[in-house]
Amino acid sequence: MIAPDPIENQELDSTQVAESPNEPLAEAPLQTEASPPRPKRLRAGRPVWREVFDFALLVVGVYTLVNLVTARAVVEGASMQPNFYTGQLIIVNRLVYLFGDPVRGDVIVLHDPEDPSQDFIKRVVGLPGEEIVIREGRVYVNGTLLNEPYIPTFCTSGCDGTWELDADHYFVLGDNRPNSHDSHAFGPLDRRLIVGRAWVRYWPLSDFGLIPDPNYGPINSTHQPLPALPPTRTPSAPPRPQNPSPPLPTQNHKPFSGSA
Repeated sequence: MIAPDPIENQELDSTQVAESPNEPLAEAPLQTEASPPRPKRLRAGRPVWREVFDFALLVVGVYTLVNLVTARAVVEGASMQPNFYTGQLIIVNRLVYLFGDPVRGDVIVLHDPEDPSQDFIKRVVGLPGEEIVIREGRVYVNGTLLNEPYIPTFCTSGCDGTWELDADHYFVLGDNRPNSHDSHAFGPLDRRLIVGRAWVRYWPLSDFGLIPDPNYGPINSTHQPLPALPPTRTPSAPPRPQNPSPPLPTQNHKPFSGSA
């Protein structure tokens, strides 16, 4: 009995074993990892018209935003001299009073209460609830004399008076007090007529800069009586003599004639 050949019972891989002894063994194919998909390449550029359109849209958006929060104004007239002159250009901040109230010393742009189509530039000196008294051209707030070093000449005629400010009303004056149409004339200003705060002076370039705020020091929070004025002394007429002396006789003088 012949035993079966064990090799015949083994399953051979045809790729590893040659069919005949004279043939070389076949090499098994190398297995490599699958490479990740290559990303799509971006385009090298965009059309020129699209670039121009996006830039124009950006300019329009910035311009609209700037005009919503600011305005540009030209100073006209002498009512704010010597601190503002005709021809100066200023930027008005219209956003600031949406989140806060005007404060004393703010230079503001406002609609004329008598003609809202006209705009003025004035300075806030009185706030809601305060008593404003002007005496001999000087401003008193709740009895406190307002220190105003920016005023070269105070008003001396037709400016004195007393004003009680209601809620949302302000007292505004020009820096050129003798030549300013302001709360002297039209009284306290309704807040709804305030356009915004004068923020930056940008023309001429020599005057470029932020508009400064004055410091007034402490102000009475409640009404206080004004300090008494010093008494005015009226000169008295000289006493008349009780026994006046008789007038001297008048002498007739002849004109001098002749040669020296």
